[in-house]
Amino acid sequence: MNTPLDRGIFTLSLDFELVWGSRDLYADPASLIAQAQLTRERVFERLLSLLTTNGITATWATVGHLFLQSASRQDGLLHPTLTPPQHSWRSTPWFEGVPEGSEAEHPTWYGRSLLLRLKDAEQDIGSHSFSHAIFGDPGCSRECAESELARCVSAAADLDIELRSFVFPRNQVGHVELLGKYGFTCWRGSAPVWYHNKRLPGAIRRVAHFVAVGAAVSPVTVLPYRDPHGLWCIPASGSFLPTYGVRRIIPIRQRVRRAIRGIDAAAAERRVSHFWLHPINLADDPKRLLDAMAQIIEHAARLRDQGRLEIDSMAAIAAQAEARS
Repeated sequence: MNTPLDRGIFTLSLDFELVWGSRDLYADPASLIAQAQLTRERVFERLLSLLTTNGITATWATVGHLFLQSASRQDGLLHPTLTPPQHSWRSTPWFEGVPEGSEAEHPTWYGRSLLLRLKDAEQDIGSHSFSHAIFGDPGCSRECAESELARCVSAAADLDIELRSFVFPRNQVGHVELLGKYGFTCWRGSAPVWYHNKRLPGAIRRVAHFVAVGAAVSPVTVLPYRDPHGLWCIPASGSFLPTYGVRRIIPIRQRVRRAIRGIDAAAAERRVSHFWLHPINLADDPKRLLDAMAQIIEHAARLRDQGRLEIDSMAAIAAQAEARS
């Protein structure tokens, strides 16, 4: 699809992970668990309220394990029917350290009540794999990816939820050919910007992104396109950069300004501004970061109410693209 849309679109996709997004990188996940608990207590409801109050459906790309109310080990193994990834950076078994039990006991590892809240709020619930296996990494075999997708679909079906949108963990794309088999219609691609070229040194890519956010450079606008497997790729435009580490020196207002510029560009160009973030990152400074998100969401809602913009989920954009095609 290369022609402008009837009207510009703003879409928001959320990588909803709690501990699952980074737990494979921590020898001791205590600090990550604390951050995930803050996400449940101080971020989740406020963010969802911002969306529902403004009549917005976002795509919550959720790690499948959060759909579970509980899990237990069988013969010492958690989820023995899954084929685990063999990522080179992790020498211990993939599910080692994951507690068995229930959401009541381990609310950062299990999250069925949160999924029920999203369902009641009529949000677009998508998938971010079952256990955050990195699909684009050599350690994630086809068998691993397929077992993850099958488990996601079955866990969602237990809640009468159909998964249509997929976001690859760490944005590393792999095994796209399997998505259609499990009912997915769309996936999020990387932003088409020069500094996402993986042939560039990682340091250059990180510095370029840092400068773009710090200078509030307008994110690119995009159009959905049909991939070779018949699915719709909806590339990202930009992300809400976290505030930990050196990123803290970038004023939050620059993040807001950058996102708003992207939304305005989508309205003017009749293209898509696809903004994404990790809810857990908002737990770094919940009040200020959620206030920033409110400014972005309310700006998009004003343009929509003026008839200058649509706000749709990934699944809705894919359905519209399919109808137009």
